[in-house]
Amino acid sequence: MKRREMLKTSAACAGAALFSPIAFVRTAFGETAAKVPSYLKGYEETYARDPRKAAVEYFRNAKFGLFLHYGLYSLLEGFWRGQHAKPAEWVQFRGKIRLKEYEKLAAKFTAEKFDADFITDMALDAGMKYINLTTRHHDSFCLFDSKYTDFKSTNSAAKRDLVGELAEQCQQKGLGFYLYYSHGRDWRHPHAPNNGDWGGAARPQYDPPEETYKVGQDHDLKIYVEFMKNQIAELLTNYGPIGAIWLDGIGTPRSRADKIHLFKTQELYDHIHSLQPQVLVSYKQGLLGTEDFKAPERHFKGTSDVPLEICDTLQPYSWGYDRKDDKGHKPADQVMEMLKKAKSMGANLLLNTGPFPDGSIHPDDVKTLKEVGKRLRQG
Repeated sequence: MKRREMLKTSAACAGAALFSPIAFVRTAFGETAAKVPSYLKGYEETYARDPRKAAVEYFRNAKFGLFLHYGLYSLLEGFWRGQHAKPAEWVQFRGKIRLKEYEKLAAKFTAEKFDADFITDMALDAGMKYINLTTRHHDSFCLFDSKYTDFKSTNSAAKRDLVGELAEQCQQKGLGFYLYYSHGRDWRHPHAPNNGDWGGAARPQYDPPEETYKVGQDHDLKIYVEFMKNQIAELLTNYGPIGAIWLDGIGTPRSRADKIHLFKTQELYDHIHSLQPQVLVSYKQGLLGTEDFKAPERHFKGTSDVPLEICDTLQPYSWGYDRKDDKGHKPADQVMEMLKKAKSMGANLLLNTGPFPDGSIHPDDVKTLKEVGKRLRQG
């Protein structure tokens, strides 16, 4: 059996022993040092006393991580009907692509060359300590097998659980596995935040309005909040030990300070920590101030009283693969300067690559990361 076929088989069996929360998570909270998550090797003593403190120490020392923006939007390469709609992962929003039209992309989503074994080896060779994958971006398409939606990679042409495949490889190789999840924005769920109620950028501006979106008295944000809680619980139950839940979409809840409590965000944080005590929580530059670390984007100039991570791209601008943004990927010299700057801020660098539509990694990024790893090893 080929390696990738073995990965598909393993990930498809998320309920099997490899991803059993009993084998990999529940027992990890006992006193036996051997049971700590593989990425926390070397932190056994701290983990036995305080799992989250061990995870914070690991994060502070990690310095360098890999970000992956991959989903249905990758197939469009930043274009819709000939028009460029940057950034590429926002193509549904910018192009005002109707839900029925956008969901057709799932039939073309093969992820044929998405290779978790290669990706994790590439990250390790580059000197990276953790990987963050977009499990569900604003378009609501899931790269994992969720029972709360049919809009997922296991129902696509790929028939694969990409979160499961990457989780297996990270666990085997001692990499922290961090999970991006779109919290504040959702362009598909009927009860997700609507424009007007939550600013003007929560949903695409469809004309005529999208008939599946619930509005007025028919809209119930509580349904959406419960949906998110359930999906995040799946991610923390079915895929072994997780390093962090990395939430995005902060502009939506922040747009209405008088309604921010409706998202029950602190309750979500508490639920996350109850499921896996070592898991860290981040919400970009901080929504409530109770997050375990901040993770603002590249232009952040502030300070932080908690651990800090700066995220940036290997493409010049876009996070998801953008055909028009394909020239001028950052070379090793520039990445080394980015690492130096992050270090001066006391921050980690979370460096993003947007895989091609087939899931393969841009050769310029592979070359850059290989050279960066070489230089880091040389000191």
